[in-house]
Amino acid sequence: MRVRLLGTAAGGGLPQWNCACDGCTRARAAGVNRTQDCVAVSGDGRAWFLLNASPDLRAQLAAAPELAPGPGRRDTPLRGVLLSTAELDHTLGLLTLREAGALTLYGSGCVLDALAGPFPVRPILAQYTTLHCAVIEPGAEIGLDGGLRAQALSVGSKRPRYAESLPGDDWVLAYRVSDPRTGGVLVYAPCLPAWSPAFEELIADAGCVVLDGTFLHDDELRRATGGGGAATSMGHLPIELSEPLLPRRPGMRYMYTHLNNTNPVAVTGTALRLAAEVPADGASFEL
Repeated sequence: MRVRLLGTAAGGGLPQWNCACDGCTRARAAGVNRTQDCVAVSGDGRAWFLLNASPDLRAQLAAAPELAPGPGRRDTPLRGVLLSTAELDHTLGLLTLREAGALTLYGSGCVLDALAGPFPVRPILAQYTTLHCAVIEPGAEIGLDGGLRAQALSVGSKRPRYAESLPGDDWVLAYRVSDPRTGGVLVYAPCLPAWSPAFEELIADAGCVVLDGTFLHDDELRRATGGGGAATSMGHLPIELSEPLLPRRPGMRYMYTHLNNTNPVAVTGTALRLAAEVPADGASFEL
């Protein structure tokens, strides 16, 4: 399995265009540029799938040689998108894909319903491309072009602001993507509210776990701005609470993604001697 981290920042990227906070100021001074969280995976190097579709997707695809079009003028290796949430920073990039010949969206029922309205991405895309939508039932495994398998775990019920009145419980998913031919397993959990026994089981045989690194501290927003809620109340397990759990599985590779502009590791990276990696945009590896 081939994996490329297209973007590694939380909503707004780093630095944010309208922000002069300490984190964004340090990022500008250090030349750090992180686009919004998105991952690409492939089992054969020809058929690629996205895990989420960030607002920065056009630039991310242009920077990824593996995802370049060809050999035909409109041929593209991109086959579909697996959505972990319906948040804008995970779905706005779908509109960039409107010129695809065909596109398949995978997600929970409530996430796909939200994209039918009040955020009508699906009806818009259907006017431009051949759109297929597939509900992923938590616990069920599906096959993807190129030989990969994908399984979803429901990890949270936090709705996007625009969908607060909609029903459903499976608003936040973590994905286990496996390659039966190599035994490689990737777990992708950019929004993880708690380290549950079910999540522990999901990562049991993973070669790499891409974890929620939105915040370093639970009270990070208060430290940075003097206000705001706790990270855990916003559906994000902070690094200070997840990192102590990582040594339980020595030898497993961990990475933090979805880094917020208030998180100092977004600029300093592994200078804090974390047990997990803090990769830059464009990092790629095989499993």
